Amino acid sequence: MNAELFRKAREIFDQAVELPVSERVEFLRRACDDLAVLEEAEALLRDSEGQDVADGVREAISELPDTDAAAGAAPGKRAGPYELIREIGRGGMGAVYLARRADAAFQREVAVKVVQGGLEAGPVLERFRAERQILASLSHPNIATLLDGGTTEDGVPFFVMELVDGRPIDLHCRAEALGLDATLRLFLSVCAAVQHAHEKLVVHRDLKPSNILVTRDGLPKLLDFGLARMLTPERAERTATEQRALTLAYASPEQVRGEPVTTASDVYSLGVVLYALLTGRKPYRAPTGEPAALLNAVLTEEPMAPGVAAPEAKIPRDLDAIVLKALRKEPRSRYGSAGDLAKDIE
Repeated sequence: MNAELFRKAREIFDQAVELPVSERVEFLRRACDDLAVLEEAEALLRDSEGQDVADGVREAISELPDTDAAAGAAPGKRAGPYELIREIGRGGMGAVYLARRADAAFQREVAVKVVQGGLEAGPVLERFRAERQILASLSHPNIATLLDGGTTEDGVPFFVMELVDGRPIDLHCRAEALGLDATLRLFLSVCAAVQHAHEKLVVHRDLKPSNILVTRDGLPKLLDFGLARMLTPERAERTATEQRALTLAYASPEQVRGEPVTTASDVYSLGVVLYALLTGRKPYRAPTGEPAALLNAVLTEEPMAPGVAAPEAKIPRDLDAIVLKALRKEPRSRYGSAGDLAKDIE
C-alpha cells in the first residue's frame, strides 16, 4: 500500500479504536472514501482488538468505489507545473495527490496538497495558507520539505511537498524489532525536529505515530502541520476559542480542555509517542473504549510507569521517570522543551 494511504488508514484506526464497537462501522463508512484505506483500517482494528468486525465493514466496503475508480478523477489535472497522478490522502482541508512535473524540467515524484473543492474561502483557506507558511519557515532533515506552492488555474491554492515513502514510527520499530537503544535514537531525531519547529515559534499540536513516518533508509520525517500554529500573542488568544481538532489519545490535558496550546503540549504528545514505542500501548486505556472515559483519564488519571505497564520490555527506571515527567498534567511541570527531553534521553 502507498505510504500516504497507509498513513490515512492508521489515522482512521486511531480514532475508530476509541469508539464503542457499535459505532465503529458507521465511523468507518463516513471516514473512508477509498477501498484500500477502508480495508487496511479494518485490518488494523481487527488485529488490535481481536474482534471480528468484518461483516459490518464488508457492508461499508460494498458502498465504496474501488481504488482505481476513485483515483480516476485526478489524472490529467494540473497544479501549476505539476500533473496530478492519483489521490493518496484526504483530510478536512483538502486532498493530497501523488504528482510529477508536467513540463519535463526534471523528473521527481512529489506530494501536492490542494484545498478541497467548495472550501476555497473562510477559515479553511486561512488554515491552508497558514500551514503553507509554517512549512516555508521550517528547514530540517527530519521534517518533510516544502518544495513549491501556488494557485491552480481555477484559483485554488496548493503546495508541493517532498513525497515521504515510509511507515509510522511505531510500526517501523515493531517490524524491524528495534531494541531499546535503536528506538531511543530514532526518537531523538523526532525530538530534534520538534525542537526546530519550536525554535521557529511553531507548535505542531498533532504529534502521533501516523504523522511521523520512517523512510526505508531509517530516517524519521515529521509531517502534517495542518493543525500547527504560530506562537504569537494574537494566535494564542484565538487558539483558546477556536473549534478544537485533536487526536484524543495523544492530546495534552490543556488541549482537551480547549485552553491555549504551547510547546509544552507537544512535549506531552512526545511523551505519549515514547510511551507507545516502549510498551506497545498508550498511557491511558478506557476499559469500555468510550471517548468520554478516555477523556476523563487524560484529565484526571496518572499513567502507569512504562516499566510496570510492560515488564517484559525491561525499561530502566530512569527512563520511566523521563516519560512520566513528559506526561505530567501541569504544563509547567513537564520538560521545558523537546530539547530538554532529548538531553535526558541522551
